[in-house]
Amino acid sequence: MKYMRHNGEQYSFRSKIQKAGVLKAIIAVFLAAFILAPLVRMFFYIGRDSINNVITSPLTGTAIKNSLVSSAIATAITMVLAYTTAYAIERSNMKGRNFFSIVFVVPMLIPSISHGMGILLVLGNNGLLRKLLNLKFSIYGLPGILLGSVLYAFPIAFLMLSDVMKYEDSSPYEAAQVLGVDRLHQFTAITFPYIRKPIITIVFAIFTVIITDYGVPLMVGGTYTTIAIVLYQEVIGRLNFGTGVLYGIFLLIPAVIAFIIDLNNNDSGNSSFVTKAFTSTNSRLRKCVGYIICSAVAAIILLLVISFVQLGFTGSYSNSTLFTLAYFKEARNYHLGKYLLNSVIIAAAAAFAGMSIALATAYLTTRMESKASRALHLLAITSAAIPGIVLGLSYILTFKNTALYGTLFLLMLVNTIHFFSSPYLMMYNSLSKLNENLEGVGFTLGISRGQLIRDIIIPQCKGTLVEMFIYFFVNCMITISAVSFLATSVTKPVSLMITQFEAQMKLECAAIVSLCILIVNICAKAAAYYLKNREFKTTKLKHL
Repeated sequence: MKYMRHNGEQYSFRSKIQKAGVLKAIIAVFLAAFILAPLVRMFFYIGRDSINNVITSPLTGTAIKNSLVSSAIATAITMVLAYTTAYAIERSNMKGRNFFSIVFVVPMLIPSISHGMGILLVLGNNGLLRKLLNLKFSIYGLPGILLGSVLYAFPIAFLMLSDVMKYEDSSPYEAAQVLGVDRLHQFTAITFPYIRKPIITIVFAIFTVIITDYGVPLMVGGTYTTIAIVLYQEVIGRLNFGTGVLYGIFLLIPAVIAFIIDLNNNDSGNSSFVTKAFTSTNSRLRKCVGYIICSAVAAIILLLVISFVQLGFTGSYSNSTLFTLAYFKEARNYHLGKYLLNSVIIAAAAAFAGMSIALATAYLTTRMESKASRALHLLAITSAAIPGIVLGLSYILTFKNTALYGTLFLLMLVNTIHFFSSPYLMMYNSLSKLNENLEGVGFTLGISRGQLIRDIIIPQCKGTLVEMFIYFFVNCMITISAVSFLATSVTKPVSLMITQFEAQMKLECAAIVSLCILIVNICAKAAAYYLKNREFKTTKLKHL
């Protein structure tokens, strides 16, 4: 009987390995079909005429130079600003830190093109501050692109740097202080080695986000042309797909470089298993400087939101201050409700599908390791190297003559693929921290893997699942680049109404759309916060 039981268990174990291998193959085929295949298909549209057009065009060199210069400067400004504010929030004892942290995230809840529009409302020719302070400079061109890009990328850099600082160990600093090591040498010997690898990753991530964005340059770029703008104009305006593919390759290069550097720049974090949190300092100078910088950043962000409200509900921002619903009604006449519903459906479907696939993929790569797991992991994070505008272009070239084109399903699919890597890595990191013997103990006790996942794994990772869902949802609501080539008049997401109203110079209606997106995303973030907070309280009560 023991022999039979042993053979039965061995057979069951082999069977489970085979099933896991099949599941890994299915997910790998799915990801390859909708990440790699469209990119490969895109390259077939490159022809000799397209190459000649790009090489001989004087616009190409100018656009590349402008993109590199503006992205490099904006990245530098963003990093300095994000590091300063993150340091003020995490290392000082100033009041209002939670308020500042919430305000700093607001720019992530609206499309990048809305940032450009907000700059026009505040600093444009008839802007609020321009008239109030009698400013003479022009915001169009490089200054506007820099300001808009910094606003767009700042929340991402701030959150990443805050996360790095939050888990830094204070013990080496305390030891250095006891030994009489000055602040400068503490920074060079302790701080810099700790943040060097994360900083490299964040710099390349921010640079990629800025150089591939066309929303801000479209609104405030003026004659300052960037590669993303040229790609958008070639595909949307002229339907020159071959030329658009070549410009897309230019945008793909920095993203791939950033991906490779990040892949080879894995940071193990603190070497110790237990870290000691920093005690917030009461330094008056540090708190004063922190207040000034954080208040200035928060004021700019809130001023942009106020400008949307003022324009959308009073009309001409330079002349009128009377409340009106005329522009809300006009936007509604352009099917605002229908397109907002489209966005919510796409975002919710993509969030649910993406969360489920990311959970399954992360479980297979962390809890059922094999030679195929590494390949599946690399495939799962590949979408991080593909800018949304390039992915959207590859999808229209792949699916334009199929039954999928023009459907909500295709928009859901492209969003799922576009934002897949970050939620996958969230779950990958969470599952990696769970006890590696859980499956072995469950197998010994006769508990099936399905029961283990349902009763132990998922409850342990509920907070991460909420974060994954909300990441997909919010980004699907604000994205323009990934869906601009794929939407029709029936399936259009609400974010594309901003570009439509901008082209028609109906900025009041565009402001209404931006506010609608912001409100939906704030509600989604609030719901996520409530669910996570309730889960935390429930867990705490169970431990008590």
